[in-house]
Amino acid sequence: MWTDKQRGIRVSQAELLCTNSCGYYGNPAWQGFCSKCWREKSRKDETQRQDTSQSSDGASLSFYKFEEKKNIEKGSRVNTVRRLFWGGASPPKHKESTEGLSISMKAFQGLEPGDFTGFLKILRSSSAQRLQSRCTAFLNTIEAYHDLPVQKQSDLVQDFYHNMAAYFNSFAEPQVLQMMEHIEKLIMTRLHKWVFCHDSVDDEQKDLALQRRIRSLNWVTPQMLCVPFPDEMTAITKDPYLPAITAIIEMDAKRAPQDKLACVIKCSQHVFEALSTSNSEPANADDFLSGLIYVVLKANPPRLHSNTQYVIRFGLPHSLMAGESGYYFTNLSCAMAFIEKLDGPALNLSQEDFDGYMSRGQPPSGRGEAERRRRSLAQSTQRLLGELKERQERLDQGAHALEEQLQLWVSDVDARVDEARLRSGRIQKDLSALSELAGHSSSSAGSASSCQLQPEDEEDAVVKELVPDC
Repeated sequence: MWTDKQRGIRVSQAELLCTNSCGYYGNPAWQGFCSKCWREKSRKDETQRQDTSQSSDGASLSFYKFEEKKNIEKGSRVNTVRRLFWGGASPPKHKESTEGLSISMKAFQGLEPGDFTGFLKILRSSSAQRLQSRCTAFLNTIEAYHDLPVQKQSDLVQDFYHNMAAYFNSFAEPQVLQMMEHIEKLIMTRLHKWVFCHDSVDDEQKDLALQRRIRSLNWVTPQMLCVPFPDEMTAITKDPYLPAITAIIEMDAKRAPQDKLACVIKCSQHVFEALSTSNSEPANADDFLSGLIYVVLKANPPRLHSNTQYVIRFGLPHSLMAGESGYYFTNLSCAMAFIEKLDGPALNLSQEDFDGYMSRGQPPSGRGEAERRRRSLAQSTQRLLGELKERQERLDQGAHALEEQLQLWVSDVDARVDEARLRSGRIQKDLSALSELAGHSSSSAGSASSCQLQPEDEEDAVVKELVPDC
């Protein structure tokens, strides 16, 4: 049904990958890079800017001294953060042996995936005192320096993730990922109020702008986005995309990045379920992205930009660069970028019609939409006529078959009646012949008996004459 329509949204698998060709998923918020490549690029650019500013001859001496003093204070602040967390100016090297680390962390190896409550119970035990101390020190440090720019806080959190992953290097990779998810949830649940929608960035203004943009696009229909949607003839009790809309709205209520990602995964899975019920063909990447855009437009999730930036800055790198969560989150970022740059050609509309719909803020009722409605109505009518024609043909075939069967039955009945009549005539003839034969037999028997009685009568008469009565 939807294969004949021109799609306005096309994203290939290659466009979702990192621009640096590292094999991981990229993100429009990172200019197409993955989190690792973007972080390396940002640090390299920052280093080059610092080198350029230091080698510039046009800067005044006072400004140079001010910048030097600022860099010293910044370095002192970073060293203070590291000293509070590590107990020294630089992270100490692990002196524990692999065997000792395995013994101290043995309690964590029996955890089930997703058992955060069990993780917290073990963390309070004496065997995990060193890990607990590290986490507590890091949390206290970030809360004490919560006025740092959010990018600096993001760097500190990502460095902490890296050091914690090295701390569990004796574990198998799935167990390391499981432990890191628990640590991320522990850290970010407490830091959420300090780092989410930080004052150092304009996330709040971008949230309002995105909400206004989505609100102005409330006239966009699923047909414009080429989203497979049930026909009017299909019996449905509710919008098949409603569970996906609910899931994406729930993302703002979560505090840990992995919990927000879980809402994105849940929403995407519901989109695929809705596509499977709305279309007889298997859903592809274009259908999924179109469905996700439709869900975002209908849901208008609160603080969507802040939530995605929060996941980007403080989420685990492996959750965003690969796997199911990385693919779905990348598509969500693409959907947001598409909505921000949405124009008429993307919806198969002229720019004049698009501007008219945007200014009125109402569902389209122009010639293009009327033509689509007429075409849809004609297709529905043609489909109904075809169904009625097939039913009429089946009725005609059934009537002809019934008529033939009736004729055969009448012929059979007539033949049986004729046969019964012939047999009845024969029986009557046979009965008449038998009755006549029986009559002739009776008369012959009477004459014979009379002939036999006459001699006896004569003998009696002779006896009476010879022997008179005494």
